[in-house]
Amino acid sequence: MIPTGAVSPDFPISSTAVAGHETDRYKTVRHALRNDGLFQEHEPNAWRVARRPFQLTSTEVTYFEQLGQHLLAFTRSLNRLYQESVKGQQPSWIHQYLDQGKPDALLSFGQMNRFKNVLPDVIRPDIIPTSDGMIMTELDAVPGGMGLTGSLAQTYSRLGEDIVGGPDGLPKGFASMLLQRAKGSNPVVAIVVSDESESYRTEMQWLANQLNRQGLATACVSPRDLRFTEDGLFLSEHFGERSVSVVYRFFELFDLLNVPKSELMMYAAKKGLTVVTPPYKPWLEEKLAFALLHHPMLEHYWTTQLPTETFQVLKRLMPHTWILDPQPIPPMGVIPGLTLGNQPISDWRMLGTATQKERQYVVKPSGFSELAWGSRGVSIGHDLSQTEWAGALETGLDSFSSTPYILQEFHKGRLHTVDYYNEDKKEWTTMEGRTRLSPYYFVDGDEAKLAGILATVCPKDKKIIHGMRDAVMMPCGIPDKP
Repeated sequence: MIPTGAVSPDFPISSTAVAGHETDRYKTVRHALRNDGLFQEHEPNAWRVARRPFQLTSTEVTYFEQLGQHLLAFTRSLNRLYQESVKGQQPSWIHQYLDQGKPDALLSFGQMNRFKNVLPDVIRPDIIPTSDGMIMTELDAVPGGMGLTGSLAQTYSRLGEDIVGGPDGLPKGFASMLLQRAKGSNPVVAIVVSDESESYRTEMQWLANQLNRQGLATACVSPRDLRFTEDGLFLSEHFGERSVSVVYRFFELFDLLNVPKSELMMYAAKKGLTVVTPPYKPWLEEKLAFALLHHPMLEHYWTTQLPTETFQVLKRLMPHTWILDPQPIPPMGVIPGLTLGNQPISDWRMLGTATQKERQYVVKPSGFSELAWGSRGVSIGHDLSQTEWAGALETGLDSFSSTPYILQEFHKGRLHTVDYYNEDKKEWTTMEGRTRLSPYYFVDGDEAKLAGILATVCPKDKKIIHGMRDAVMMPCGIPDKP
């Protein structure tokens, strides 16, 4: 949409071990991924193949296994905080921030009583291992990468590697989650992928194929393929007159106006003819939720709603974040927790004069925008000239009414080494880089269960870690037995 007191997130992350001397390992991995439709070496966005999974320690695996429960508790409490704010039981500015720039019709739909306690069924944080521990940069409710991670897990498992979540963790977790949401027996699932999300269609098709092999009737379709009647949604070409029990929404809410038949899907959900997951709750898809967790006026709420351990884990995990609100601050007021040269700040534009060393911050859209996913819209303070940095702040402030931006502390990732196959040299090559770990959790009742972790390692000179051409992508592995 993420541990017991004995487990600390401040452990070191092990580098990927160099394994064996298999000359055909690259060909095996490449062939498997090409068969799954998930890898083409000559495509512009192709990435590098790793020799082995990214090896975690047993402490790290335990940490990630427990982390999902903390994130589920946070999501549930955030949903409650929003609803109490709407009702006037919490300060109104909370829901006003989360509602900023969103259409009233969408907000009214998400606030309907029938959806009151519905939460996203997939939780996927992006986590950067740093020298000071783990730092989460995003909490995604509509994550890409599930099919890719699942295919990689199966591929490396066939090579004899032990993978976090096992070879079938992703498809089995996804299927279990959908079956829990389905109504009645013999359900039909539609994974609906919009044009905006077209680049993810092949991996979602892979997931659909895996679910069909498990006996769960599933189709990966365009919104245009859906047919609506008063009895529900149908995919006649796939399943005849069996109505769709669950729609997995693989499209962003900001794009609803461009999604064909989006109103029919919403109507079917409203009438209880089908279930749509994740729910139409844009307030659960905002990065500014990190700012709410750290806001001193809300500390009492979080400490009473969350277990003590969960609150402490999340405070360490979520970087300090502020909402770039252009409204003037009274003369006696300051921005909580934000300083420049050890002096409190009362005007965002004061940060525009910060030196390169002082601007260890990121400016990025909070959500509900085409700029708010991937690496779009991100400005890293110390990577910009002072003029560019001041301009990034102005952009964020000027966009508040339509797309709120956030200011977030920047945390540099630790360096790790991985082996990847160098196509030019036709050999395995060692690269030093920084890592993003993306664990996938599926909600099963009151539990968020870990199904797998995707590791993305980018060259150390890259400031933003994502699935670029120079990145090495691999599943995370369970530590070797002594």
